[in-house]
Amino acid sequence: MASEQLSRRRFLAALGVAAGTAGCQSPGSPGSEHGGASATDDGTTSSAGGETRSGTEYTAVYRAVADAVASIRVYDRDGRGAGGSGFLVDGDHLVTNEHVVAGADEVYARFADTGWRPVSVVGTDVYSDLAVLRVGDPPDGVDPLSFATRDPPVGTRVVAIGNPFGLSGSVSEGIVSGVDRTLPAANNFSIADAIQTDAAVNPGNSGGPLVSLDGDVLGVINSGGGDNVGFAISAALARRVVPSLLRTGDYEHSYMGVALQSLTPLVATANGIDPASGVYIDRVLDGGPSDGVLRGSTGTETLTGTEVPVGGDVVRRLDGTPTPTRQEFSTFLALETSPGDTIAAELVRDGETRTVDLTLGERPAPG
Repeated sequence: MASEQLSRRRFLAALGVAAGTAGCQSPGSPGSEHGGASATDDGTTSSAGGETRSGTEYTAVYRAVADAVASIRVYDRDGRGAGGSGFLVDGDHLVTNEHVVAGADEVYARFADTGWRPVSVVGTDVYSDLAVLRVGDPPDGVDPLSFATRDPPVGTRVVAIGNPFGLSGSVSEGIVSGVDRTLPAANNFSIADAIQTDAAVNPGNSGGPLVSLDGDVLGVINSGGGDNVGFAISAALARRVVPSLLRTGDYEHSYMGVALQSLTPLVATANGIDPASGVYIDRVLDGGPSDGVLRGSTGTETLTGTEVPVGGDVVRRLDGTPTPTRQEFSTFLALETSPGDTIAAELVRDGETRTVDLTLGERPAPG
């Protein structure tokens, strides 16, 4: 995998990524909107230093990555079809979204230079919306893609590659416009640590890669909305889930057995919490891992005409990691814990700070 990543980066550098970086100018200087490059009459670009090159860094990353991206087509037992995208992560397997293959009776994949071929589902995880498919005969000479090993900072330039509306091999560009987002999942759970992007994402992009200009996969595209807002399952979460799907066909998520609520100003005021930081425990499920350890709401109060819960614990740290919001809370559980782990929860109860030990369970199967 390391040699494949190195060869891709060398290829990207040869196609002009380095030249694009060298041409950067400070904000407000001429040509800064295009990284210091200006157009010439013949359609090529000229860098600030006078070097002319064909295409852009987006062209380079597309050429390096696109052959590893596949169109996915699925059919249910009644013959109804749907489509999405996927990408090679090793010589035999594709990663896509769980929702792309959910309920499929037959699954097919097509690469840029091949016809449709049947593929099999190795494993799926509805709670991360990830799935792994086995390709019987992958195309020769195509390097699998590698998941990034570090979280991308906001503003990182990215490209989304996939098959929107069935238009195979499409690319759109943008930036990482947000991190640590939560997305809805089955059974009122959420997918933690998602990446937000303004790259155009449309039906059919699901399961395709969101890649950096180095060709590393920053996320698995999950969904798109209006106003240039799209989301991807983070590489950090995929690095935990995908190997388990390859080994066993499923993945076990940590489970606390609580219903959470954001600590809004009204909830904080009603519960005497100052500063308003932490995650409010609204309900503890009977028989769950938190039963007898954490406390949920004991009643409600009305403030400014709004009924708000009171009496529940407010968790501020998990194993020493601050959890000022539900996003940080969910991300810690998703990326740092496993079922069976015992963690220390620092919380505020009845105006006093205390720490309790909580042994995590396994999230129940959807249904």
